[in-house]
Amino acid sequence: MSLKSELNEKKLFIDNEIDRYLPAETEYPDIIFKAMRYSVFAGGKRLRPIMLLAVCQMLGGDIKKASPFACAIEMIHTYSLIHDDLPALDNDNFRRGRLTSHKAFGEDIAILAGDALLGHAFEVMSKAVCDFKDMNCALAMYDIAYGAGVNGMLTGQVVDVISDGKKIDKNTLDFIHANKTAAMIQGAFKAGAHIAGADDKTVRSLDMAALKIGVAFQIQDDILDVTGTFEEIGKPVFSDAKNNKTTYVTLLGIEKSKERVKNFSEEAIDILKTFGEKADFLVELTEYLIDRKK
Repeated sequence: MSLKSELNEKKLFIDNEIDRYLPAETEYPDIIFKAMRYSVFAGGKRLRPIMLLAVCQMLGGDIKKASPFACAIEMIHTYSLIHDDLPALDNDNFRRGRLTSHKAFGEDIAILAGDALLGHAFEVMSKAVCDFKDMNCALAMYDIAYGAGVNGMLTGQVVDVISDGKKIDKNTLDFIHANKTAAMIQGAFKAGAHIAGADDKTVRSLDMAALKIGVAFQIQDDILDVTGTFEEIGKPVFSDAKNNKTTYVTLLGIEKSKERVKNFSEEAIDILKTFGEKADFLVELTEYLIDRKK
């Protein structure tokens, strides 16, 4: 099976699972559930849940146990995008080729939809921990919470916000990338490993691979903001320049930024290859992300 076919198959599985976990649009008050579903099913790549499931599967874990955590991490990711697009932050009107949540439902409902997705993600995970009565599932919930909170994505977002319009150095930019983007990918890798019952050495190794993948992913985003088109990336290009953001492209230029993407990715691949043929999908996925167009 080709990588594209496998990604589509995994995405369909995750979409069906998320559909089961989200409240129906017909429930009262329907506007909040419509807003939640509008953003979750806006056509995301599902990379974080796919990575979580792939790591778990690579290590011989139970996909049934991993599924609620994969769905939860996508809900958390979507909440972060809804809030990131708000006028108080990036003030973006389009995401994935369609109107952002606050443009479709109003700023008030968009904020609440993000809050609802974050809260519901923890409801889904905590119920899974109770249902499976498995400490490894509790560790997985901790991994995801850690990556999303004050030790990860949230702090990265804070530094990103307070750095708007300012010249920042590479160390500050690396902090933003490692926390705002990579921390949730690290959470996905570690959660998948813990659900599979991996030992500490394995978790640390995969955590390092995920960090490198996450930073490479964000640098590629910086590149696409300059080289991509609206049709390819689903949102206006040059948004970083509009918001006076320092990126790898503004610091190092496009060619050196591309080198960083390749180097970080290859370092991650070297780690993944230590797991043998079982890691083939994750290796192929990482290689694919180097040259992605959206």
